[in-house]
Amino acid sequence: MNRPHEADSSAERPPRVLDVAPLQQAIAGFARERDWERFHSPKNLAMALCGEVGELVELFQWLTEEASHEVGRDPATARPVRDELADVLIYLVRLAAVLGVDLDEAVRSKLATNAVKYPVVRSRGSAAKSSLR
Repeated sequence: MNRPHEADSSAERPPRVLDVAPLQQAIAGFARERDWERFHSPKNLAMALCGEVGELVELFQWLTEEASHEVGRDPATARPVRDELADVLIYLVRLAAVLGVDLDEAVRSKLATNAVKYPVVRSRGSAAKSSLR
């Protein structure tokens, strides 16, 4: 039988939308085995993340809108796109871990903020930026 405070605490806890703990552990182990932890400052990780995003963007440079939809299926670009997406994710997850950011909480919070900032009734079908901050 649950004690009242146990039921209350689980009712207050929103469901997880993202669980990166196993990935964080794998990345941390990879870095630790290579003695790279000393290089993984927030500044260095943020810069590396930008570099990887740049490499991903380069794969889309000069493509038409139509061609951009095919990069994941085109044999010439599928592997490079997959690899760059993985690099972006790895650096993002590592940066969050080094900063102590709970990505699940951050994502849930940002989705809630965006729901207020971009209500369906005003935002459906529109790419316009919100004037709300």
